[in-house]
Amino acid sequence: MKKRRRNKFSSSKINPSSFHISQWKFYLFLIPMAMLMVLPIVFVINHAFKPMEELFLWPPTFFARRPTVENFTNLFRVATGATIPISRYLFNTFVVTAASIILTLVISVAAGYALSKKDFRLKKVLFEINTIALMFVPIAVAVPRYLVLVHMGLIDTFSVNILPMVVTPVSVFLIKQFIDTNVPDSLIEAARIDGATDLYILRKIVVPLAAPALATVSILVFQGAWGYSEASMLYIDNEAYRTFAYFIGTNVVAGGGMRVATAGMAAASSLVMFFPNLIIFIFMQSRIMNTMAHSGIK
Repeated sequence: MKKRRRNKFSSSKINPSSFHISQWKFYLFLIPMAMLMVLPIVFVINHAFKPMEELFLWPPTFFARRPTVENFTNLFRVATGATIPISRYLFNTFVVTAASIILTLVISVAAGYALSKKDFRLKKVLFEINTIALMFVPIAVAVPRYLVLVHMGLIDTFSVNILPMVVTPVSVFLIKQFIDTNVPDSLIEAARIDGATDLYILRKIVVPLAAPALATVSILVFQGAWGYSEASMLYIDNEAYRTFAYFIGTNVVAGGGMRVATAGMAAASSLVMFFPNLIIFIFMQSRIMNTMAHSGIK
């Protein structure tokens, strides 16, 4: 009886459900680290509301002394005066983001399930190729990607915004590793004995159990697709096919060479592009941590 009580006390001390006096040393380290991580977010928000004279103060100020929404009104004015309405850029961005998430999830789940639970020739080779692909940054494959798109006849089409985003080796890696550790082989075998097809197993077993990994992949794809402007700059000539990130980068941040005049709008646009990513990550961070812990990423 005493041994059981001692084990119970040890467990609650190691992982307490409420604050314990033994945790003070961790808080001394974690609170300053958390404050340092929050500072860039606070700066981006304050920077977007600074008037023009505060943007160029030296030494620079961290907080806005006289907050204003002038930067956002100027951004809206430039957007409404463009040749293509801003609603078109936003519509393109929403379509590209949604299509990229859906296609990436479908492809990654199917590939991750096959690499994890199916037996076929060259299985290990294909997974090693996918792992090696993680080492290549996008700029390193820009020329081969362009040549592939040219031969496929996709240059200056709307689909060229989506297809490069679908090819994400990290998504296949995360889902495959998550399925390895969270979907038992016995459960798959039992479903097969009952006559379940691979499609049924994917829909009814793999997808529900791999929901944290799917949420993580959705967030990663969203972050990439929401701010993706490479296709609009390199592969598209038709202005109606370009995205909101391209509009921000060319008409606001670059400003046609007038960087000083557009500094306020650039600060406002940075917040516009950053805010959706922040909101999604705040609500989905637990699923991301769960996926990383179960996917072999330490």
